[in-house]
Amino acid sequence: DPGAVGPKRLMEKHVVLAISQELKKLLDQENGYSAVLIRSSDYYVPLRKRIKIAHKKRADIFISIHADAFNKPSAKGASVFILSQSGATSETARYLAKRENSTDLIGGSGSVSLDDKDPVLASVLLDLSMTATLKSSLDLGNSVLKSMGQIARLHKKYVEEAAFVVLKSPDIPSILIETGFISNPSEAKKLANKNYQKKMAHSIFKGITQYFYGNYPIGTVLSSGRLDVKISQSYIVLPGDTAYGISKKYNISLKKLIDLNNLKEGNIYVGQKLRIPKK
Repeated sequence: DPGAVGPKRLMEKHVVLAISQELKKLLDQENGYSAVLIRSSDYYVPLRKRIKIAHKKRADIFISIHADAFNKPSAKGASVFILSQSGATSETARYLAKRENSTDLIGGSGSVSLDDKDPVLASVLLDLSMTATLKSSLDLGNSVLKSMGQIARLHKKYVEEAAFVVLKSPDIPSILIETGFISNPSEAKKLANKNYQKKMAHSIFKGITQYFYGNYPIGTVLSSGRLDVKISQSYIVLPGDTAYGISKKYNISLKKLIDLNNLKEGNIYVGQKLRIPKK
């Protein structure tokens, strides 16, 4: 399944694999993170099997990366979706979900049941157990969308909802990312560019790490590295703030502030939530 096809036969499957491979490289280089690709080359993996792989690897989050098409070439902008248990939040979301969910038929897998469960029962069990995961998915989605908005035009300025099969993991926060519309000539040109692919991967990486610094899983390197740091409060970055100024305000070292919040070269942005340790 080539996925969506853009101008000059630009194929979605090649674009998103390149972005995913770059994202994996960034995550694997970060202490406490280990990324697993659903596919590492040009082959098809059924939707339900993707969920099973995530569970087998005991994933803390699941991210599905796309560069899809719409029936109007004017459609543009990057998006982030979480699972909707009711209707889609927009016509575009409904269209994209329908298209993605049909890929199992294209890929030749047909329907896939969950282990030895009746397919209908499996679906009901999945839907019933999604409630606790949806809030975490929304938090993850907001963090990634905010980061992507710094390098790309957004289709919507909020996380959308749609019934994507691949997001129906009952206990793993899951998001689907549309890096842009490959059917839009100007966005297709960007998506084909290797440097832009790296920028997109880095923005997703930044969103993921920002999410985990407020939601680190218990029993992981991320949590163990912070158990000895007692957090007294948080601080929201305001216009004109600097990391150095904030460290002086709370009488802590700049290095501690940078390390605790994983700040790259001390860079901060307006609206960012910083963790402030006790003295």
